Formats: sequence, structure tokens, C-alpha cells
Amino acid sequence: MQSKKPALVLAALGIVYGDIGTSPLYAFKEAFVPAHGLAPTPANVLVTLSALFWAITLVVSLKYVWVVLRHDNDGEGGVLALTALAHRASAANPRLAAMVIVLGVFAAALFYGDAIITPAISVLSAIEGVALAAPSLEHWVLPITLGILFGLFLVQRHGTGRVGVSFGPITLLWFIVLGVLGLVSIIETPQVLAAIDPRHALGFAIEHPFAAFVLMSAVFLALTGGEALYADMGHFGAWPVRVAWYGLVCPALLLNYFGQGALVMRNPAAAENPFYGLAPEWFLWPLVALAAAATVIASQATITGAYSLTLQASRLGYLPRIRLLHTSDSERGQIYVPAVNWLMLVAVLLLVLAFGSSGALAAAYGIAVSGTMIVTTLLTAVIAAQGHSRRRALLLGFLALLLLIETVFFASNAMKFMHGGWFPLVLGALIFLLLTTWRRGSALVAVERKRLDLPMDACASALTAGRAARTRHRGLPQFRPQPGTECAAARTQALPRAARAHPVRAHRIPRSAARATAAAPGGQRARRRLDGRARALWFSRRAGCPGSIACPRRPARPDRRHRGDLRRGAFGHR
Repeated sequence: MQSKKPALVLAALGIVYGDIGTSPLYAFKEAFVPAHGLAPTPANVLVTLSALFWAITLVVSLKYVWVVLRHDNDGEGGVLALTALAHRASAANPRLAAMVIVLGVFAAALFYGDAIITPAISVLSAIEGVALAAPSLEHWVLPITLGILFGLFLVQRHGTGRVGVSFGPITLLWFIVLGVLGLVSIIETPQVLAAIDPRHALGFAIEHPFAAFVLMSAVFLALTGGEALYADMGHFGAWPVRVAWYGLVCPALLLNYFGQGALVMRNPAAAENPFYGLAPEWFLWPLVALAAAATVIASQATITGAYSLTLQASRLGYLPRIRLLHTSDSERGQIYVPAVNWLMLVAVLLLVLAFGSSGALAAAYGIAVSGTMIVTTLLTAVIAAQGHSRRRALLLGFLALLLLIETVFFASNAMKFMHGGWFPLVLGALIFLLLTTWRRGSALVAVERKRLDLPMDACASALTAGRAARTRHRGLPQFRPQPGTECAAARTQALPRAARAHPVRAHRIPRSAARATAAAPGGQRARRRLDGRARALWFSRRAGCPGSIACPRRPARPDRRHRGDLRRGAFGHR
């Protein structure tokens, strides 16, 4: 396992940090666009950098990477995993538990909206950037964008690990270049480091509250991709995500932002495009090509996050059982969901054709992410409030501060509602309706199915007695046990009707040994819930977990040689 950790960190760079890693291309310069009315003076540069530094530190470095990544639901991350944990913590308060479910499901619906917008705007902006350098490609922006998006979704079937290792070296080079360019500029103008003092941002907010409010929408662009850190945790685990952030990504981002600020302090005219202004003339074209590649990769974080979110929604009953492929034999969370992949591709292509440019899509970007961040903070606070840690009061105070900041971010982004910001909200509302409708329908079906199910104890009694079970359930036929073993899969301690009908009703001849395996996704927790005591004729309950590969190897006969595999909750690996 130790030998795989560097590979996991490299893959996490390619998958998790592409989105937030490309924010230096546009976040800092957005603060000085004419619409914001902020002149590129040295004082305003320090204000913007101070806001950027503390927003990244508080929201990403502390909230997501340090606090939220500690909360996983059997190794899975994302807002639905956090919802399950918060619902479990608030079970004693039915009203709070119901509110937790509504907030969590709506945040998940918003994340799906963001997962559709991000690939469209990322690839469009990359190709438009290349077209600016080569005007002859201007008429080919849309066809090239559609082709790249199709190829990006096509390679997903190879699995998160392989895609991440392929994208990882490019992303690694990207962050190294970011850090080096920023460091060279900071050395020329070290006065820019004064922006670390939060009084610059706080003083500006007190003196110019409306200008600071508008500025927050530009600062928020540096945080997009933060929610994907948690959603993608199941693919790699918390350790590689933390190491990549603290070891490379965060220092490189901050160095580049401060380097851009130093450049604008030396030359205010460079505020028009400070990122490319950092590069020497001989390195401009290689930087344009590298930026285009990194921007295309940026959409990978939300694509894999949508896979993880779909898995969580299916497990929690908000989506039907859906076909997914485990693409790794060591990381359970590395999955590929074909149906989600192709549905997202169709939606992204239609979005590109409908809006036509990254500028038109920009107004729709940010509202969904900021809303999801607020819900994540609230759910984390619910979990923290029910805990018994001595630092609970400190954590709740920190989350309250974050809630205030993120509410301002959401309000600032909401100003773009009439210019396209309505799209992720409408899409989120439709997905929320879909999820809740399926959940309600499944609950009604479960009530009827429970009436038809045969409890395992009743079936075991029938096998033991060798005669019909006279219970309140429909009777079983007379039989004499025959040699052999019948295996039936079940999700609960009651055998489903189909599994019961297979060995008894359909064949009319049950085997002398019958095993019911509850293939529950809960892992160790599910195994503790199920009764492992052997019944008569070795009719027993075992909890099993699907393996981390698409085609697990199951033992041919559940005799003594294989009982250990079932007790460990795995069917074996190829």
C-alpha cells in the first residue's frame, strides 16, 4: 500500500485539482474588470489579494481539507454522504432530521447542475483562448469544443485511476509552472506580501461595503472546485487529497496570485491579463498550450464527483439501482457509471450549442457551487453539534464564521440570476423533484413488498421441519431436503420474494443447505447488524460487500473452505 501512495497523490492531482487549479487564469483579473469599478492601484491590489488569501485559507484549506474530509460515509464523500451522517446524528430530533434530508438532497441536485456547467465552460474557455492567439481558428471553436468534450467523456470508461495517472503529470507540470512564475514576480516586488494582513480586506469592507460585496463574486472564482475535493474523496481517500493540497496545490496557487498582484503593482496596465503577463515572451506559446490542456482537465473533478454522488444517491434510495463498474482492485471508490457518463455528455453538448461561448455561460457559474458550500457547512455543523469533543464550541464558532462568508458569496453571485444564473437553480429544482419522487415511490413499494416477504426465521423453520410453514405468510409446499446448496442474495434480514421463490416455489425441491447473503453496501456496520448465527441445516445470514472490481470471483461451493471469505464480507478478487 505504501508503494501506491505516490501514484494516488499524482492521480488525485489529475482528477481532483484540475478545476480549482485553473482559477488563476481568470479569478484575479476579474476583480479589475470595469463592471466592478475597482481601479488597479497598489492599495486595491493588496485588498484583492488579502481577500483571496483568506478565502482560500478559511474555505478550502481549513473547512474542506482539514474539517470536512474527516467525515466520510464508509469511505465515500460528497454532500449526500455528509447528509447521511448528519441524519444519523440528528435522529433524536425528527424535525431537524427532515430538514437535513431536504437540504442535502437539494445540494446534491445543485452539484449535478454544476457538474454539467463546468465541462462546458472549461473546454470552451480553453479553445477560445487558443483562438485569440490564432484568429484563424475562431470559426472552429464550437466544433473543436464538441470534439474534445466527446473524447473527454469517452476516456472515462478506462477508470479514474488510469485517467488520473494520464492527467496527473500534466497537472503536476501546471502547478510547478504556476509557482515558479509567481515566485519570480514576488521576488521583484516583495511588498506584495503585505496582503497577508487581513486588515486590508476588512478595512476596505468597512469603508466601501458595496464595492466589497461586488468584489466577493470575483474572489469566489478562486474557490470553485472546492466542493469537488470532498465529492472525489471516495476515489482516492482523504490522505492523498490532503497531501496534494498542502504539499503543492495551495502553495502554487497562492504564489501565482501574489505574483500577479506584484506584476499589477509594477504595471497597472497588466491588469487586463496578468496571468500571461507573468510569462517571458519566449514562454508565452508553451504556456498557452499548457493552460489549454489544464483547462480541459479542469472538468474532470466534477465528472468523477457526479459518479460518486450517483452511487451515494442509489445507496440511500434516491435513485434506482444503477449499473456501475469498479475500475480498481484496491480503491473501492474508483467507479465508472456509464449511464451518468453518457447523459452528462448529451447535456453538456446541448449546453455548449445553446450558450455558444464561455462568456454567456459565466453568468450561470457560481450560484450552484456557493449554494452547495452553504449546505455543506450547515450539515457539518449538525454533526459537530451532536458530538462530544472538547473543541466542539471552537468548531461551531468557526463554522458560523464560514456560514456568514459563504452567504455573502451566494448573495453576490445571485446578482447574476437574470443573466443566466437561473439555469443551475432550475436544473437543480428538476433534479431535486426527480430524487424525492423516486424516494417516495420506493417507500410505497417497500411497504407492499414487506407484506409479501418471508422472514428468514420462518424459512429456516420450514427447512428444519421438512414440512409446510404455517405462518401468516403464504405457505410453502411439502418437500424433502436434497443434497446441495442454494444461495440467495438479500438486502435485509428478510428474504425477498424472488429469492424465496427460487429455491422453494420455483424448484419445489430446496437444498439441504441454504445460505442467504445480504449484499449490503454498509461494510462492517452492515455485518454487525446482521445475525451471523448458523441456523439448522446451515441456513445462515451473512453480510457481504461487493468487491472493488467489476467481476468478483465467487466460490463455487460455500463449504468450510470458503466460509472465511463470506465472514470477511468479500467474494474474493480476480
